[in-house]
Amino acid sequence: MTSTKKDPVLVVLQLAGGNDALNTVIPYGNPKYKDNRPNVFIPEDQVLPINDQIGFNPNMGAMKKIYDEGHMAVIQGVGYPTASRSHFRSMDIWHTCEPIKIGDEGWLGRVVRDLDPQAENVLTAVNFGRGLPRALAAPGVAAASVGNLETYGVLTGIDDTDQRLKALDVFTKVYSPMIGTGPVMDYLAHTGLDALKGADILSSAPGMYSSTVEYGSDTVSQYMRNIVQTHLAGFGTRVLYTTAPFNSFDTHAGELAAHTRLWSETSRAVGDFYDDLKEHNAGENVILMVFSEFGRRVKDNGSGTDHGAGGHCFIIGDQVKGGLYGEYPSLDADKLDDGDLQHNTDFRGVYSTILEKWMGLDAKPIVGGEFEQLAFI
Repeated sequence: MTSTKKDPVLVVLQLAGGNDALNTVIPYGNPKYKDNRPNVFIPEDQVLPINDQIGFNPNMGAMKKIYDEGHMAVIQGVGYPTASRSHFRSMDIWHTCEPIKIGDEGWLGRVVRDLDPQAENVLTAVNFGRGLPRALAAPGVAAASVGNLETYGVLTGIDDTDQRLKALDVFTKVYSPMIGTGPVMDYLAHTGLDALKGADILSSAPGMYSSTVEYGSDTVSQYMRNIVQTHLAGFGTRVLYTTAPFNSFDTHAGELAAHTRLWSETSRAVGDFYDDLKEHNAGENVILMVFSEFGRRVKDNGSGTDHGAGGHCFIIGDQVKGGLYGEYPSLDADKLDDGDLQHNTDFRGVYSTILEKWMGLDAKPIVGGEFEQLAFI
């Protein structure tokens, strides 16, 4: 495990919808790229070069800066055997580490259980966004899910302070007697009381925060700002999660315009997040993982790209050994997976690296086996 002065923290940004790997880390030096992408391609003179073969999307300037500083690892060709092109199934596999059967526990839910086996801290894990991602769901594990940190709370629709306090008292009295009356009622009671306690603690985070970093107005930027606020508040949160919303990276049509906006917002949000931590001297114990459930087809469909397989993920942080990891998947026709990029790095190996070398946990029971780890930590 990497030695840091504070407990290691993992932040996860999920790019929902299936990000186009070919137009993110672009193989501009390979003529087969443009052969397969006569319409949906990035001109070579716009690419932000990594080397003479590949480079970043031109809208990823903020992330390229982190890469150039040596603090971003690009994991190429990430995926899993027998890839699914279903958003729901593929994301389920990434969230549960179960490519064969339907998983009943999220990998990060298992992480939280290992980090806080007695469930002493209701804020060990916090998600920002709608609903709770499957990755954080596990029996007996509490995880807060926040839509807007500035307005987060229980029964916040009641304007009158006295009335709200009375309602909160009733809320507590409804849940407390349920404890000890059976496993289902216990679960519901603890969930309700944990939500009440977590909301009360989290609502104080914005008031403790000030920064010169000006985040964008898009959802991802605001959630990344909320993540920094929560981290700086010192609640003991070890896992923070958010998602680019509404399947936004599902670029079947009009991809060039959509991808420009998406990566402009996402790269800026990641850059602001990194700068904000740096401004507060709070980044030494934080790493960020950025991933998507799959890539897109190698050939374009005229104006966009359809669901594919092997993609890339990014690991960012002061303790990260930046650079390229894994091999860029071949574009040769005989080496494609039914028209998709072949994966060459199992995502569970990425998880295992983070779990063992960063979080200090035994990865095998969390990811369901032993997988080759990488050297980015």
